[in-house]
Amino acid sequence: MSIPLLEYAPKSQNERVAGFEAAPGDEQPRVFSTEFARSATELGEVIEAAYRQIFFCAFKWDREPFLESQLRYGQITVRDFIRGLLLSKTFKNSFYDKNSNYRFVEQCVQRVLGRDTYNEREKIAWSIVVATKGIEGFIDQLLNSEEYLSSFGYDTVPYQRRRVLASRDSGERPFNIKSPRYDEYHRSVLGFPQIVWQNPVRRFIPQEKRAKAGDPSLYMDLARNVNAKGNSTPRVSAANIDLNKVPYRRR
Repeated sequence: MSIPLLEYAPKSQNERVAGFEAAPGDEQPRVFSTEFARSATELGEVIEAAYRQIFFCAFKWDREPFLESQLRYGQITVRDFIRGLLLSKTFKNSFYDKNSNYRFVEQCVQRVLGRDTYNEREKIAWSIVVATKGIEGFIDQLLNSEEYLSSFGYDTVPYQRRRVLASRDSGERPFNIKSPRYDEYHRSVLGFPQIVWQNPVRRFIPQEKRAKAGDPSLYMDLARNVNAKGNSTPRVSAANIDLNKVPYRRR
């Protein structure tokens, strides 16, 4: 007999209030759905949005051409396509094998349900599902949950919900930034982060200390590049003076 899902509650009453925005800004998520896809190009955008949501960045090796073909010909729904990506070899190697169950649960909840985990109790509840039913049972229970079906249904790609918060100056950071693919241990093993400078490093000068137009320091490099040579002083003696060339005032 399988263990029922441990009950958990939101950590704040704000989680129960629907978001309201008078004028959505640039952080308003764009919804991708096959319900509005009328051409092959628009359907391709839905597929790319699904890859970005689950993998963040999908290389040619990471793609699933069989699932893409099924979705294009209407044999599966977007929800089935998301399930295939979550159970793919790439996702298992990149997220499940490189993280603990708690962190794997956090990654999946963010990508599938479009929100952060409420608290540690929710992580423990879903971790028990991973331990008892495996990855496939955990993914199926997430996709079959009332929260997923009411938020995204069968035809909409999951997205990060409530990016813009009225009580903050800035919204929530994207999941791929605040929850990287590898945990701290594996990042240290792989040598991340690696800083690669693509451009020459320039010295930072504060605005108030920068030279203004007409400042002599702006021409310092130009003056240094000028190879100026002074005139040699001729040696003059009284023996070689031509008196006819000496200027004098005539009356």
